Amino acid sequence: QVQLVESGGGLVQAGGSLRLACAASGRTIGSYAMAWFRQAPGKEREFVSHINWSDGRTDYADSVKGRFTISRDNAKNAVYLQMNSLKPEDTAVYYCAAGPYSSYTAQYKYWGQGTQVTVSS
Repeated sequence: QVQLVESGGGLVQAGGSLRLACAASGRTIGSYAMAWFRQAPGKEREFVSHINWSDGRTDYADSVKGRFTISRDNAKNAVYLQMNSLKPEDTAVYYCAAGPYSSYTAQYKYWGQGTQVTVSS
């Protein structure tokens, strides 16, 4: 079993920055990739970024490349999402997930409760 708890969301003006954190616990956390997804009102949940826990491989959605950076802290069992140059279209609930190294929502078994990010114009 894996437990995930997100933090760091909030309200920010366009062009600003936020850093999301995801605290993970569970005996087998090292065998998973960790991902961030987001869901805006009326839209499907979409892939943002993921990082492979063992070797640090990362990938990003085209919409956030060059603005968002995912990282991990093995000692703390934590994953972070540094979000810079935020745009109003980044407004969504952001979810942390654990699963295979994949960008497909359905392949992730474990999810956090989500944290709201609101970017004002």
